Amino acid sequence: MSLIEGETGSWEMVIGLEVHAQVISESKLFSGASTRFGAAPNSQVSLVDAAMPGMLPVLNRACVAQAIRTGLGLKAQINLTSVFERKNYFYPDLPQGYQISQYEKPIVGNGTLTIDLPDGSTKDVGIERLHLEQDAGKSLHDQDPLHTYVDLNRSGVALMEIVSKPEMGSAEEAGAYVRKLRSLLRYLGTCDGNMEEGSLRCDVNLSLRRPGGPLGTRTETKNVNSIRFVQQAIEAEARRQLEILESGGTVVQETRLFDPKRGETRPMRSKEEAHDYRYFPDPDLLPLELEPAWVEELGAGLPELPDDKKARFLADYGLSTYDASVLVAEQENAAFYEALVKGGKKRDPKLAANWTITNYFGALNASGETLETAPVDADKLGGLLDLLADDTISGRQAKEVFEAMWESGKDALTIVEEKGLKQVSDAGELGAAVDKVIADNPAQVEKYRENPNVIGWFVGQVMKATQGKANPGMVNKLLKDKLG
Repeated sequence: MSLIEGETGSWEMVIGLEVHAQVISESKLFSGASTRFGAAPNSQVSLVDAAMPGMLPVLNRACVAQAIRTGLGLKAQINLTSVFERKNYFYPDLPQGYQISQYEKPIVGNGTLTIDLPDGSTKDVGIERLHLEQDAGKSLHDQDPLHTYVDLNRSGVALMEIVSKPEMGSAEEAGAYVRKLRSLLRYLGTCDGNMEEGSLRCDVNLSLRRPGGPLGTRTETKNVNSIRFVQQAIEAEARRQLEILESGGTVVQETRLFDPKRGETRPMRSKEEAHDYRYFPDPDLLPLELEPAWVEELGAGLPELPDDKKARFLADYGLSTYDASVLVAEQENAAFYEALVKGGKKRDPKLAANWTITNYFGALNASGETLETAPVDADKLGGLLDLLADDTISGRQAKEVFEAMWESGKDALTIVEEKGLKQVSDAGELGAAVDKVIADNPAQVEKYRENPNVIGWFVGQVMKATQGKANPGMVNKLLKDKLG
């Protein structure tokens, strides 16, 4: 827990997150309507989604499988019996007047998510539950100055609400939690994690207390749609609560919204309690009974997950914790690195990691390209590393060649030959250049005998004489041998 200092003493934040993750599925939780993003308003609405009289929900087996896979990925308890309940409230984009959700008996119980912190350490954050529920529609307030329009395309889309325990103590920890959870969901293929499209949204529960004291009154900041905004919302709400408590006031339990333009939270409504929603089992849906064999089958089909992949990268490739964490954050990035380090000749894993993270990812970010559209793939980058490893080119030349590869899409060897960049590593040719520089500069030789650091000047002269093509390592060795 990181402490906040006030005039009356120290306070600590207590943070819990509720993440709403849209399930990857072809159709909705209780209907066959499409879930495709970007369709025309109200073009993907079945009679069930529109709550027409007499329409009955039919549970989507694929969505249940996705929830189970996610629970297994979180090392959580899978409840073989769960119940769908009606959560009753009015909202213009909720046609039924209730949301089908899970309350007392969710499909997934206690689990754990291990987060990676900036200092290289890790922390286990408890997962309280994961339950399935249907999404509401969307109210559009910016289409007309006098009217609000309703788009029901999202109505009935399957969501997993993943609720953490209140075990985070800073905005940084909360950000790390969302990043890790998003990565896990993408590895599992259960949610695409696209926060811009609304398929991953976050509610922030936050309170302040004296260190080690009882929990304070919490507020809930709803529907935060980026990791950066999650962290900003936490900082803003913590400042607001601190001012209230330091002045002797009382924090009111309520639901709030974050305004990123003003960097502040503002009240939305008073916080409801569970009994306000009048939960009761949905009479149209039987309790969900899972076969243990099916759960085991889903578990056997899970991919290698981020934590396991990170441990393997550390053991097999000798990478630093930082490098391994960066490489496994996205499944596609990890696959690119492994294709690079295993392709062609045996390549140095640490050199491959450095080039992937620093040069390759840097070029991707600067150009806006993706792994699929980039002009340089793992095979081409591997060719460049091979030329670097066998001293065909120097490290400085390798960066020049990489830039040319990115601009042209050509392979490294072609560019080296076109530009005449092949490094001179012939001992006889380099020896002649070194002898000439020494013979032409007797005064510098005397300086070297007084101060060996002057060797850098000699290296520079040899590089100049060979138009930058000399192998720097061989030049250093030859100079030291000849200068004594």
